[in-house]
Amino acid sequence: MGKYILKRMLMLIPVILGVIFIVFFIMSLSPVNPAEVILGDGATEESIAAKEEELGLNDPFPVRFGNYVSDLLRGDMGIGWRTEISVAEAIKQVLPNTLVLAFGSMIIAIAIGIPLGIFSAKHQNSIVDNLAMILALVGISMPLFWLGLLLVIVFSVNLHWFPSSGFDKASLMTMLKSAFLPIITLATLPTAMITRMTRSSMLDIVRQDYIDTARAKGVKESIITRKHMLKNALIPIITIIGLQFGTQLSGAILTETVFSWPGIGRLTIESIKTKDQQTVLGCVVVISLMFSLVNLIVDILYAYVDPRIKAKYTKKR
Repeated sequence: MGKYILKRMLMLIPVILGVIFIVFFIMSLSPVNPAEVILGDGATEESIAAKEEELGLNDPFPVRFGNYVSDLLRGDMGIGWRTEISVAEAIKQVLPNTLVLAFGSMIIAIAIGIPLGIFSAKHQNSIVDNLAMILALVGISMPLFWLGLLLVIVFSVNLHWFPSSGFDKASLMTMLKSAFLPIITLATLPTAMITRMTRSSMLDIVRQDYIDTARAKGVKESIITRKHMLKNALIPIITIIGLQFGTQLSGAILTETVFSWPGIGRLTIESIKTKDQQTVLGCVVVISLMFSLVNLIVDILYAYVDPRIKAKYTKKR
């Protein structure tokens, strides 16, 4: 198993380098001059030219990219053009807040989506099944902005149950109350996707002959569902969970903006507004790295669920 994990990690290296290259290249095409952003509107041409030389902006693109990757490997993402503080430190301060939303929303999505999908598959075309699919369709189609706004109006403005914005760390209770609305907002889409995928995967399994055979042998329905149905339907479910978790990291950008949540998504938006490309680049790189890490974890889970997948990478050549 260790060899399989090592191979998957090595395969991620060119992917991550490719993502960093694309992001860095796109940023380099921007008409915004970093020296002008740092020095302000009143800067002279001489001071701008000196700053460009200091930042290495006159170097060829391959040199600038190589220097950035070299600094990145040492944990140095540069200094924010507007804030004049370390980009790595700025991201370190807000990233845990984004992970709170991502993990919280995925826990809710898995806890609701998988059981609901199983129940819908085993009771196909029932009232509960039809209602679950309608709700899933609504969850997939409703924009996060309008959903977040609706939750704020209902639970914050009218009922005064939860705060409409910010993150209060005074106590565990206030933290949970602050996180509730953004977590529910983020959980809506993955819950709908996991429900639909679980139902679809289970429907492919529920009609198999070995399910009827297990029932004929008197095996308990709970054991059939857990060991025979769900286990064989797990790969597509794991896939959608992994994709949705990765999407949460980028989808949190809008949610964090709506709820004024101090996360990496809001930091990205604020940096874009202030033309702080160094911070934007750092945020995008971190999100990309985390997405790649999620994909690695999904691949490892594949090998545990289906040994045939692991065998393709571990067999002797």
